[in-house]
Amino acid sequence: FFQKTLNAVKSWFTLFGWSKGQNPISVPYSLRRDVCIVQLTVAQEKNFQRKVDKDKGFYEMLLHLNGQPIPGIAASQSLPSDPVQRMFQLHWQHSELLSFLRSQGAYLSHVMPEFLLAPEDYEIWTEVNTGLRVGSMRCSGKLSGKPIFILEHKTFETMSKRAWTDVLLQIYKVFVLPRISSRAVPDPSSLESLHNMPGIKSEPLCSNVYSRYERTVLIWLNKQYEKNRKIVWKDSQRGGIPPMRWIVNFDQDLLDGLVLAAQMAAYCPYLIPTHFIKMYTNPRTHEQLLHNSLILVKALHAINLDVDIKV
Repeated sequence: FFQKTLNAVKSWFTLFGWSKGQNPISVPYSLRRDVCIVQLTVAQEKNFQRKVDKDKGFYEMLLHLNGQPIPGIAASQSLPSDPVQRMFQLHWQHSELLSFLRSQGAYLSHVMPEFLLAPEDYEIWTEVNTGLRVGSMRCSGKLSGKPIFILEHKTFETMSKRAWTDVLLQIYKVFVLPRISSRAVPDPSSLESLHNMPGIKSEPLCSNVYSRYERTVLIWLNKQYEKNRKIVWKDSQRGGIPPMRWIVNFDQDLLDGLVLAAQMAAYCPYLIPTHFIKMYTNPRTHEQLLHNSLILVKALHAINLDVDIKV
């Protein structure tokens, strides 16, 4: 499940995260590399430059999605060549990033700034915090009272990948989803068939799982599915008209492809006779679910909406 989520995150940010077209990313490697322009010295005492395209750095992406920079952090900047000072600045920078995102409503209390560091910087961070390097932050009291997690390299890479994935998901949640306007979603009560179905409230405090913007999307999914299911599959030879359903999540309730097909049919009705009529409306086997998924992907390709979805 995590790998599928990671692939979806990479695809979206690669396609839509940048102001000047596509920019392939890898999580966490390119993100850790592209946070800034850095001059540093490696163990072999060779100098090298981490250089990022002017419009392709991580903070340029954040500026594009948010519309304003993070206070105190420039989109492009150089870091000290001294490894310890570089680590200090990167750790502070990541702390400011997480604080800023949390202030915007992101759920990132479980992500520590050190998990966003590159492996070589994390190693320095552990050495400083355990007193193996002179000028330890712990000895100076700068991190007194804060928990210290010392991870092996493989464990750190796993944690770093998860941390950066969660950061990207929360960036999408707080900067992209709020663009959804509830005015674009008709009142579900306008459909008589929805009167007997429990409603989904969009008020900010009525759910501790989904934000009001996510609930707005759920309301839209329910509305469009109920409005279109009898139209799309009225002549279905593979199960007839599918029954009414209450859509309350973005995984299990979308698994058979029918809900997404109903949304697409609302805007591209010409796909009904060529694609959606061939779907199983009551799929019971993995083969039938795969069949529906293949039709859905082919429909996306037919309208040139190729977002690299893997069946």
